[in-house]
Amino acid sequence: MIQRPAAAMPLARRLLSLVVLAAAMAMLGGCNLVVLDPAGDVAARQGDLIVIATVLMLIVIVPVIALTLLFAWRYRASNRAATYTPDWDHSTQLELVIWGVPLLIIIALGAVTWISTHLLDPYRPLDRIGPDRPVAAGVKPLEVQVVALDWKWLFVYPEQGIATVNEVAVPVDRPVRFRITASSVMNTFYVPALAGMIYGMPGMETELNAVINAPGSYQGLSANYSGAGFSHMRFRLHGLDEQGFDRWVSKVRASPLALSRRAYLELEKPSQREPVRHYTRVDSGLFEAVVNRCVDSTRLCMDQMMAIDAGGGLGLQGLDRLAMPRRGDARLGAYVAADVSMANDPPQLPPSGAAATHAAP
Repeated sequence: MIQRPAAAMPLARRLLSLVVLAAAMAMLGGCNLVVLDPAGDVAARQGDLIVIATVLMLIVIVPVIALTLLFAWRYRASNRAATYTPDWDHSTQLELVIWGVPLLIIIALGAVTWISTHLLDPYRPLDRIGPDRPVAAGVKPLEVQVVALDWKWLFVYPEQGIATVNEVAVPVDRPVRFRITASSVMNTFYVPALAGMIYGMPGMETELNAVINAPGSYQGLSANYSGAGFSHMRFRLHGLDEQGFDRWVSKVRASPLALSRRAYLELEKPSQREPVRHYTRVDSGLFEAVVNRCVDSTRLCMDQMMAIDAGGGLGLQGLDRLAMPRRGDARLGAYVAADVSMANDPPQLPPSGAAATHAAP
């Protein structure tokens, strides 16, 4: 058996370690740190906030790590020249540094975060599309209505009268207003290159104002676990110039599919790995019906129910009418109109005793 020189073993291990380190750095070098180098102005400002907060925190972290290593080396057991003061217990100067520096950092972080929270409020209309590039006067944001389904994304363009599944396109350097909701469970609308994540919740509407500043195709996803198909709940956001966006709209309009309420109820059923789909016509008021949980026209909308509640409710007489079967009943509109009318002029309820007697079987 051939024996290798003892000195060769550490050298071989060092060379192997260098090769592994170089390979790891090469792989990391190919990563696209989209969060810190995004294509949208809002995401870029959010990335700057991350960098600023990290640098401020490193003001404490780096000295602490350095002093920990220094103290471990200086006061090691073998260093007999180190100062030995076992009775030392207090230093005003050290106390000021230990408490004063973190306090100043917290104040700075609080100020930066407070200002950025207001400037980057997702509900706030954009006042700029980039550094030293204010939004031009008269520019109207593009409205895109977003519905998180199980497990796919629906995008409705009310101005263009079109809709898409798992694909969205926006013009470069034009403000976009996303109105976001969900069909069943909470999901998070997130395009890292565009802006931060915003929740979509059933029965509620959230909003995101953002802009994309460079042409390209960017990944979008849900960042909130929502069940079996969550891993594949992804879409592509295309940043296009004005001519490219017009061509894309024309392409969508060439689709033979129409998004009626019945088609939406079929699309709403849970499914996975849905391909990109285009719809050339969209039922009027579909997004509002999704938010109000009444795409099925036989159901009472949430805003109508809230109007009834705000008017004092329907009383026992109104409950009988609401309990009537409505599926396929063409008189639903008359029922709802009567319900709202009763809410504005609710019937007089009998005394509590009489009500209890009436309610008893």
